[in-house]
Amino acid sequence: MAARDVNAISRQIQDATSGLRMRRLRQADWSRRLVRETHLRCEDLIWPVFVRDGNGAEPVVSMPGVERRSIEGCVEAAREARDLGIPVISLFPYTDPSLRDETGSEALNPNNLVCRTARAIKAAVPEIGIMCDAALDPYTSHGHDGLMDGERILNDATVEVLMRQSVIQAEAGADIIGPSDMMDGRVACIRSALDDAGLRDTMIMAYSAKYASAFYGPFRDAVGSNAMLKGDKRTYQMDYANVDEALREAVQDIAEGADMIMVKPGLAYLDVLSRLTQELNVPTFAYQTSGEYAMIMAAAGNGWLDGDAAILEVLTAYKRAGASGILTYFSPKIARTLRG
Repeated sequence: MAARDVNAISRQIQDATSGLRMRRLRQADWSRRLVRETHLRCEDLIWPVFVRDGNGAEPVVSMPGVERRSIEGCVEAAREARDLGIPVISLFPYTDPSLRDETGSEALNPNNLVCRTARAIKAAVPEIGIMCDAALDPYTSHGHDGLMDGERILNDATVEVLMRQSVIQAEAGADIIGPSDMMDGRVACIRSALDDAGLRDTMIMAYSAKYASAFYGPFRDAVGSNAMLKGDKRTYQMDYANVDEALREAVQDIAEGADMIMVKPGLAYLDVLSRLTQELNVPTFAYQTSGEYAMIMAAAGNGWLDGDAAILEVLTAYKRAGASGILTYFSPKIARTLRG
């Protein structure tokens, strides 16, 4: 195209828009910040923390920069979260194989690793919120989230165990119970069990749209269930092709008493997150999974992208899609960035 034609078109655009220049608002850092539509804050973060028995920390090889911490290490993490303005940490146990069995009985031990950790944190850092998962996969010898009869997951029998597990965790200090198992009816039963135990103030954040995903591998390494898992979890976790089903799951969980809901994984499911936040008027969270974390860390470690910039961009995308908050292993790193 000739230069004069380009100039003519430019003049026509100027006339049509009466001098509008969208780039004016982008020309300086202060003006970009002034009109920014979406904001990521320290208060939006939940920090998943892995706990192990014994002393010291142990690296999770598939999650560079993430460790399994001792109980005292988790207390230190809670202090760090408090100082950074992160409101909640979420505890996940690495259970010794000798304590695992077919029924996940260690989940019902009031003195198990998660309960001891929750009590220690509440004693030392009472102002930090604690979230604990209601699920059996860290405790079962087969690596599944429920009780099994052969190759079949037993829904109602599993829910009975989850009710007891939830009460035990809440009594130990958990402020939020996160049912992550995807059994039908578990939210109503857990709510009833907590209320009957006098724990009416304990909140429930339901993993309402938890998909059968390839992005969970490093997490399973961290809690020690990867090598034990027999088969897959597609009979209870959601088909990643479905969106309407996620809405139905979330509506059911809210009706059963969930205070908050969650979409997991996050990045590949922003459409699901956006739809739930637009159609349902409840706090909705996203979980940036271990696989998402590992991808960013691997690419940054190889110099293929700017890791810090990518973390901010992705977490802001969760917020832009409507997330009330984000569970992310980057929580302390991004909180330090946000605080300057």
